[in-house]
Parts: sequence; structure tokens; C-alpha cells
Amino acid sequence: MDNASVHPVTVPDALVESVTSFFGPEWARRLPGLTVRHLDEWGLTVAGESMHGAVALVVPVRRADGASAVLKIQPQDPETEGEPLALRVWDGEGAVRLLDHSPRTGAMLLEALDPSRRLDEEPLEPALEVIGSLLARLTAHPGPEDMRGLGPITRDIADRGRARATHLEEPWRPVLERWAAIADELAVDPGDRLLHWDLHYENVLAPLEGADRGDWLAIDPKPLVGDPGFELLPALRNRWAEAEETGAPVRATRRRFDLLTEVAGLDRDRARAWTRVRLLQDCLWMNDARHRVPRAHALIDRALDD
Repeated sequence: MDNASVHPVTVPDALVESVTSFFGPEWARRLPGLTVRHLDEWGLTVAGESMHGAVALVVPVRRADGASAVLKIQPQDPETEGEPLALRVWDGEGAVRLLDHSPRTGAMLLEALDPSRRLDEEPLEPALEVIGSLLARLTAHPGPEDMRGLGPITRDIADRGRARATHLEEPWRPVLERWAAIADELAVDPGDRLLHWDLHYENVLAPLEGADRGDWLAIDPKPLVGDPGFELLPALRNRWAEAEETGAPVRATRRRFDLLTEVAGLDRDRARAWTRVRLLQDCLWMNDARHRVPRAHALIDRALDD
């Protein structure tokens, strides 16, 4: 009797909708069967309700020896395909540990963490210190040679940013043109560190109690090779309501930037420049940024001024 008959695999409706929008309905239809196949291949038993991100199904499991783990199934694309390689390089230092991996499907067996303890539930300043510390640990590693690099990505951001700027009116057009010019300059020297790229508060979880793995670990990287300054924007932009609630969001954001760069040991000038490149990348993705720079992004840009 296979795992499907004992523990039916549930794919949440929200995941089906999300993954279909990105990768089409066929991959969503294959997801339950793919999950069951890996449960059987790795001798796993479902141990809890399925969880999910935007495109990944995450199933709590137990291994044959009774140890807890997590099965992660997600489509493979340029953002996700480097995750197993990055996790191997980090080898549990500041990040969730990879236990097994299927090169054929991209499925991963990961150490179990505590999903009830996320960094976004901690007070902001201690959370920023955790992010800065994790950035220092993760980017201490040089990036693998066969991983996607920040240089071509940055050149593409610059080109598309200039094209987008032509559709904007004052005062927003010169902002995008300035960011695109910064991207042109930085693309020449994009850096060589292993980056997480998506290190925000919800992507940091506590280990299981008694695991002796420190206090916090990063999950769900979208790795690439580049400059650590490219990593800061998620921690500046997320939990934005807390910056607004201070009544002085520019000052509050500057405090975030100062704390992150200090703890992570980053060059502040390069961090400012790379964060502006990341602001431009963000705007290129956002439908509500087609004709203007969103408020949060404009205020973050102001906070980066000396």
C-alpha cells in the first residue's frame, strides 16, 4: 500500500491557483502524483497538513527512522533550480539543511523547522539584526561557477528600466533613469558571493526545539551569484506598515538600512547603489508601477541619501 492510500496528499486550492498562473494547469495536475512518488521513493510518511508558498508544496513527513523532515516539491525555473546547490554550499550554516534531492524533478527533502516561529512575528529591530547576521553568514561563501550571475540580470534591469521610464511622467521618469544608470555601472562589477536573493522575515524560521541549530535559519532561497548589497531590499520594504506607523518612514527606513549594513558588515555606498537597482527591479514587476514609482519605493530611495 503506497503513501497516497494511507495519507492522501492534499494540494491547497490557493497553491493550485498560484502555480497554474505561473506554470500552467498541467504542472498543478501532476503535483499530487509527483509528491506521492517521492514519498514512496524516500520511504516517507506524511506527518501533518501540507503547507505552501507561491509555487512550492511543502509536506511535513517522517523518515523511515522516525526523524522529522519536510518534502518540498516545486517547478524548476531559473529562480528555483539553484536552491539545492546553494543549500549544499551552505551545508546548514545559516540555512535549512538539505537532506536529499532528486535532480530529475527538483524535489528536496529538508530538515524540519518550526513553522509556528517565523521572524516576522519578532520585534522589528531584533529581526533586522537576525537578517543582517544571516546575510553575513550566507554571503561569506563564494558563488558556484555554474550558478546564474547578477551581471546579466543587472544589465537586463537597466535596459528594461530605461524602456519603462519612457512611459512615466515627471517627477518619476528621471528616478527610473537614475536607477537604470546605476545598474549600468554596477553590471560591470556584479560581485561573486552566494546570495539568497529573497531573505525577508517570513523566509526565516526557528529550528525545532532541542535541535542545537542556533536561533534562526533561512529558507526558500532563489540563489544567484553577486554583491551582498543586492540582498537588502526585502528587509527594508517588508513590514512597511511599521515604518509608516512611526510617522517618519524615511527616518525609520534609514535606521533599518544602517542596522542591516552594520550587522552584515557591508560597504554602505555599494549597498545603497545595489538597493536602488533592486528598487528598479521591483518596479518592473509591479503593475501599479507602470506610470509612477510606488510610495514605499520612493521613500526607500530618499532614505538611501546620505
